[in-house]
Amino acid sequence: MAGSSHAVDIHRFRNGKQASQSDTVAVEEPLEIRLAWSTPDGRATRSVSITMRTPGNDEELAVGFLVSESLIRGPADFASVESCGPPAPDSGNHNVIRVDLAANVDVDLGRLQRHFYTTSSCGVCGKASLDALRVIGVESQVGNTARFERSVLTSIPDKLRAAQTTFDETGGLHAAAAFTQTGDLVVTREDVGRHNAVDKVIGALLLRNQLPATELGLMVSGRASFELMQKTVVAGMPLLAAVSAPSSLAVELAGEFGVTLVGFLRGDTFNVYAGEERICE
Repeated sequence: MAGSSHAVDIHRFRNGKQASQSDTVAVEEPLEIRLAWSTPDGRATRSVSITMRTPGNDEELAVGFLVSESLIRGPADFASVESCGPPAPDSGNHNVIRVDLAANVDVDLGRLQRHFYTTSSCGVCGKASLDALRVIGVESQVGNTARFERSVLTSIPDKLRAAQTTFDETGGLHAAAAFTQTGDLVVTREDVGRHNAVDKVIGALLLRNQLPATELGLMVSGRASFELMQKTVVAGMPLLAAVSAPSSLAVELAGEFGVTLVGFLRGDTFNVYAGEERICE
């Protein structure tokens, strides 16, 4: 991704010796997501999120975030997505994205008043509880007949790692990928925030009119938190796999909504915490 890495001068200490050299680090900059919609008095605009992200695929990140928070459901819900505001100093990146909703789309002001603030480490602070998902029309995947072979699952981490071009430069980015039941990566995205990487994947699927993604699995490079499971559920995906551990609430959410949850997917081993019937030989 252009603008996703930055060269810095460092002092490296090895075996008691010091040397000056150049290194590459992942770029982290704020992105403000603004939402515009129609009211009886005309168009209204409000900031709904500020997230620390790695520049690149910002339009996907914006619409993916709005899908994850159930503010939009599909391409028909918005008229345009565009960068606005002056570029960030020294970077040339426009750090404001505005999403204009279609004229017939209503906005839940109560939901907006939560005023999301996200960081690269913790995601959305003050996240709504599990009860919120039960009342916004999220569909269960219990009846979903998608199946994933064990050999397909164990092939995904290496494929994801091979697609992490910016990680190769910096060693400092999370990654997420949507993959098919035959093991093909459909979308791969990187970001300094694991929740942003997932939103970029979901946003890309939305812009391709591939949501709900009821035939695709989601792979993440870190742990499986409640927030990432929530995004999986809202996107209609029947499986979430992670290279690290799940949280207790992620396990609970997976069980309630019929999503297969795989953790510690490394080499030819993994644990299944929910929805084991979706894994086949």
